[in-house]
Amino acid sequence: MNPLQKIGKFAGDTFAIWVLVAAGLAMWTPENFKWLAQYITPLLGIVMFGMGMTLKLSDFKLVVRYPKGVFIGVIAQFVVMPLLAFGLAKLFQLPPELAVGVILVGCCPGGTSSNVMTLLAKGNTALSVTITSVTTLLAPIMTPALIYFLASAWLPVDFMAMFMSVVQVVLLPIILGAIAQFFFKPIVSKAVDVLPVVSVIAIVLIVAAVVSGSRDRIIESGLFILAIVILHNGLGYLVGYTVGKLFNLKYEDKKAVSIEVGMQNSGLGASLATAHFPDPITAVPSAIFSFWHNISGPILATYWSAKASRMEQKDDNGDGTPKNNEEKVTVGV
Repeated sequence: MNPLQKIGKFAGDTFAIWVLVAAGLAMWTPENFKWLAQYITPLLGIVMFGMGMTLKLSDFKLVVRYPKGVFIGVIAQFVVMPLLAFGLAKLFQLPPELAVGVILVGCCPGGTSSNVMTLLAKGNTALSVTITSVTTLLAPIMTPALIYFLASAWLPVDFMAMFMSVVQVVLLPIILGAIAQFFFKPIVSKAVDVLPVVSVIAIVLIVAAVVSGSRDRIIESGLFILAIVILHNGLGYLVGYTVGKLFNLKYEDKKAVSIEVGMQNSGLGASLATAHFPDPITAVPSAIFSFWHNISGPILATYWSAKASRMEQKDDNGDGTPKNNEEKVTVGV
């Protein structure tokens, strides 16, 4: 592992800490971070450009090889979290700006950190990567449409304006990243090592911008929003796993679907909230989600990893060979 890879791994492993530090500083001295609000969309575009540089044709092979898992994962992503968000907003009678903020993050595609969590959980990483890629490419249509249908009960939603925003901040950067990978492969292959650091910095700055812009409202209702986010995220994991179980997916696939459903591209939620809704509190659920799912994800992954290790030891004869000469499941990357 070269120095850049080590730095990237460190940045990814400590992501939640940097988000918390940035949020704390933005709460303490908001005037030093408010200027970042104008750069939220470009910052997310940089993250998506990086994703485009890492996309490979092999990421989509499972669509053909194993369509069931991909189909279930993609449908669950765009059904479970949006409906959970809508239900939580109704159940807790959230004020319009908060309700829309919770729905925004619920309607976003899966976050790329879900792939790392699935790997750590010893789930089907190839399936996770495919679901993330497919849902991200579908986001320009699905995300604005879901927000329009679910959030319009609280605030007016301009579908076409939101559609153009998602195209500009997600689809276009991904396409440009893929083009860069195709034409400048040697350069891109060297740049890939630094992408985790760039992504962490971008998301941390987005969180700082959101928190600084709504400091007073966070002080007023921050714990309540955190509770809603924790519930939303936890139910996403649970319902995602249950959906996989109902459709008889393999254990490794159920873990992948669960993590994909529970972890969101919260940066996109913050970007859309900032661009289309005047009250900065609308972006706060996305900012808190960004922090929280990078705590809950590793916890869940650690539990599943330990459980998988115990199962492997139980199936082992003591000499490294599985009982009945059965092959152990391996996780593809």
